Amino acid sequence: MAIEVNGKTYETDEEGYLINLSDWNEEVANYLAQQEGITMTEQHWEVINFLRDYYNEFQIAPAVRVLTKAIGKKLGPEKGNSQYLYELFPYGPAKQACKIAGLPKPTGCV
Repeated sequence: MAIEVNGKTYETDEEGYLINLSDWNEEVANYLAQQEGITMTEQHWEVINFLRDYYNEFQIAPAVRVLTKAIGKKLGPEKGNSQYLYELFPYGPAKQACKIAGLPKPTGCV
């Protein structure tokens, strides 16, 4: 499968996750967010950038519990809770945010 953003084609898997992590850019992220019904705000970007940094460091997309705890450590307890993250990414902070961040689907996500 593939998506087209500004005349460029990007390969995705059957669930819409990017195949090549290096294809990711902000335009692609905004397109994927739109497909998910999300309008990106500063708070969304904070989580997306956090996820990308996390992935670069650990080579794995964090499951939601790990994500919540790690965000709490880095961005503060008011952001490190699932209620806050679900408000930003209603279909699952790990799953949906990883898709927008151009990362593979987190292990353990259905």
